[in-house]
Amino acid sequence: MRINLTSVFVDEQDKALRFYTEVLGFVKKTEVPLGEHSWLTVVSPEDPDGVELVLEPNQHPAAKAYQDALAADGIPVNSFAVDDVHAEFARLSALGVRFTQEPVDMGPVTTAILDDTCGNLLQIAEYKD
Repeated sequence: MRINLTSVFVDEQDKALRFYTEVLGFVKKTEVPLGEHSWLTVVSPEDPDGVELVLEPNQHPAAKAYQDALAADGIPVNSFAVDDVHAEFARLSALGVRFTQEPVDMGPVTTAILDDTCGNLLQIAEYKD
């Protein structure tokens, strides 16, 4: 068994696609129109056949409540591995990304938390060998 899809609720799919591709650097994998929304996924360019991240509309009331509660408590909805948190923090900050936590060394991992502009906080994490 392996994970092939995970999702993040977003307030607007077009805005999310721009943020996740143009800012974070993922690439669009799948876009299938489904009425008002699409089945829309992105992947890492380093692993195009790896886990797909579904940019899922937060139209269901429970999805929006979940998203709002996590953001209000400062809890990231997903974590993305990076080679160097400090370098990504500098790169993303220069692009105007708002961080709610600057890089913090936690022993075996360094993390930072950013706002994806779609209603979520995301963690970036650098794992040390």
